[in-house]
Amino acid sequence: MTMSQPCFLLDEHIPRAVARGMERREPAVQAHVLGQPPAPSISTPDPDLLRWIEEHGCLLVTNNRSTMPLHLRGHLAAGRHVPGILIVPRRLALGMVIEELLLIWGASLPDEYRDLIVHLPLAR
Repeated sequence: MTMSQPCFLLDEHIPRAVARGMERREPAVQAHVLGQPPAPSISTPDPDLLRWIEEHGCLLVTNNRSTMPLHLRGHLAAGRHVPGILIVPRRLALGMVIEELLLIWGASLPDEYRDLIVHLPLAR
C-alpha cells in the first residue's frame, strides 16, 4: 500500500459484499469490516471509530449522516484528525459503491480527504 492508496473501514451498515467486491477487483486493497478483526466490534461508538481510523490511517465508509458530523467536530476540536469519512447514500447500488471506493483507492492524493466528510458518488 502506498501513501496514495488508503485503507477503508466499512461500518456495519455497509454490506460486506462491498469489501469482497473491492478485494476481488483489486487484491491489494485493504477493506476492514466492523466486527471482523482487526476492525473494531459492531456497535462501537462513533468517537471510538474516529480514534481507530485516525490510528490506522483508514477512511471510514458509512451511511451515518446524522451523528457522524457532530462526532467529527468534537474529534477535531480535541486537536485530533481523521483520514476522512465517506458517506454512502442507501440508494447507491453496490456496484457503484465499489467503483467509487476503488476510484478513491487508486487515484486519491495523500491527505486528500483529511478531516473531511465526503458524500458519494463523487462529482465528475
